[in-house]
Amino acid sequence: MKLNSLAFRLFATAAGWTLIVLPLAGFIIHSLYSQEVYASHERRISLLLELIRRDSVDHGGTEPGSPKDTGELLFEITHSGWYWQIKPLEGEPGRKLVSTSLATDSFQLPSDSNIPPDDREVRWGNLAGPVGQRVRVAETVNLFGEEGQGRRYSIAVAGTLEEPEQSVKTFRARLTLALALTGIGLVAVTLFQVQFGLYPLRRIEKGLSAIRSGDAERLEGDLPAEIQSLQRELNALLKSNQDIIERARTQVGNLAHALKTPLAVIVNEARDDRSQTGQKIAEQAETMRTQINHYLDRARIAARAGVIGRVTEVRPVGLSIVRVLERIYQDKALAFSVECPEQARFQGEKQDLEEMLGNLLDNAAKWSHTQVAFNVALADDPDRPGSGRIVIGVEDDGPGLTPEQLAEPVQRGRRLDETKPGSGLGHSIVADLAASYRGQFRLARSGLGGLRAELTLPAV
Repeated sequence: MKLNSLAFRLFATAAGWTLIVLPLAGFIIHSLYSQEVYASHERRISLLLELIRRDSVDHGGTEPGSPKDTGELLFEITHSGWYWQIKPLEGEPGRKLVSTSLATDSFQLPSDSNIPPDDREVRWGNLAGPVGQRVRVAETVNLFGEEGQGRRYSIAVAGTLEEPEQSVKTFRARLTLALALTGIGLVAVTLFQVQFGLYPLRRIEKGLSAIRSGDAERLEGDLPAEIQSLQRELNALLKSNQDIIERARTQVGNLAHALKTPLAVIVNEARDDRSQTGQKIAEQAETMRTQINHYLDRARIAARAGVIGRVTEVRPVGLSIVRVLERIYQDKALAFSVECPEQARFQGEKQDLEEMLGNLLDNAAKWSHTQVAFNVALADDPDRPGSGRIVIGVEDDGPGLTPEQLAEPVQRGRRLDETKPGSGLGHSIVADLAASYRGQFRLARSGLGGLRAELTLPAV
């Protein structure tokens, strides 16, 4: 999955949203649960405080009685974390009553820390209890006896904070595990959803690759409704491209026939005229015919190069040309070596590849002494990511070219050596054909001692 792909964008968006929402939801759920746990703990303490207050008042008199029916067995277990305490306010006489669980210890009171009471006249605080326990304390003040004669007592109930804290801690661990598993599940489902949802695009990619490689002419297949219009437009574009190429070929052929006949008549008539004017007309007419043929050939090449889906295997074409040249130059007893991978496929017309390889191999055979090497390598195209290219090298052990000659550009009709027969058009034709396919052609010194002609063409 590439960083700039649609799949990565969709996946990253969904995964990022999941990583934001789940922790936020976990924080909210944890906060609500914590609040409920501590609120429930306070309600329990508040209820016990009220029961102890009423039970102590029911005994009558100016002093509290010992509560008998609190309904909480933890008050009977020493240092259980649950305690109650009744004592007179500071400076007033009276007896002090404590739960069995408190034994001889005591716990801090909110009034000792000057904590203000709430609207029910109850003071709350998280304070220190016996044996280092942290407890939640609720304290209220109650008057025993008649107004003006009675005594004021502090009634307090303490409940350990370990219970709600442990409950919150356990819930937090379980919630974290549950949300983590949920997040992993959502990410996995998102990944599957993205891959499944974008699968039709991969089918389009394979279809277009098949068209480009020549295995198909149209984008076929039953695609989702959202991209069926894209399929129709692509097929219409391919059909339009084919129609334009066919019309261009037809027009080029018509133009060739329309021009060649009048030129042939002019040349023939001029040749019959032995005057200087007639010879000049014949000479210029031949030049015109050469130029017309040249540019008509280039037009045909450009039309063929623009066709999508034309693919040619390189090895069979190269071997076929080598076999022909072995018969032509059998008197020289040349040794031809061929190194070409089976998967080398040229993205273009077969006749164009035949013409390029034929020119290069024939030129090498003509100038070589004993051997000609034909090698093909595959490489990536740095100018078109995702596309490939083939590098074709034709080498000989002939005289080669000087550095000055290698530095000069290839020109149409220019021959570097007049001692061999030829028109001087071979390398120019190869260069024109390579340029029409956005390829490259260059000459260099060969490792065999002669000339190396290197041709770079688009591959499939």
